[in-house]
Amino acid sequence: MDDRWESLFADAEAQFESLRRGEVEAEAADRSRREFALVRFVDRLRGAVGVAVEVWLDAEPGWAGEPARGVLVRVGPDWLLLGGEGRREVLVPLAAVSAIAGLPGRTALPGAGGKVEAKLDLRYALRRLARDRIPVRVALRGGRATWGTFDRVGRDFVELAEHLPGEARRAAAVRSIRSIPLGALRAVCAG
Repeated sequence: MDDRWESLFADAEAQFESLRRGEVEAEAADRSRREFALVRFVDRLRGAVGVAVEVWLDAEPGWAGEPARGVLVRVGPDWLLLGGEGRREVLVPLAAVSAIAGLPGRTALPGAGGKVEAKLDLRYALRRLARDRIPVRVALRGGRATWGTFDRVGRDFVELAEHLPGEARRAAAVRSIRSIPLGALRAVCAG
């Protein structure tokens, strides 16, 4: 076969291979975008458990306009738990999160939490605090904060027996019982 024909076929094959690679790359990128569109915020967070992050809240009492920084300890269906060395853990409803910085590239598979984890919602976490009578500092929408112990958790609210920091929940120490809609909670710090 003539070298010209050989060169012509080699050039055509190279062009064909280049076009095929471009199509494969474009298809992969498109598939990646479609798959990422199925990822929920909670799935994105599950892939970051154990990573240091910055959590920006709607209202940030105690953080003076700075983000809450710490290690993402656990993620529930509608909450996250932020901790760190020597820091108290902070329970944050996902509805109170404005943004999170520091998430790694990995993401949990959509729905990887399972049926059991789906039941461990914010109310479950708050009921555990109420059951164990753990004193808490509660940050509320609008920049307010209060101290107390959760008494009861309803379907869409929690009742907090307000008392001074460091005091146990005793009848004589309780200044008032405050009913708080779950949507008003911005952060709960145990201890």
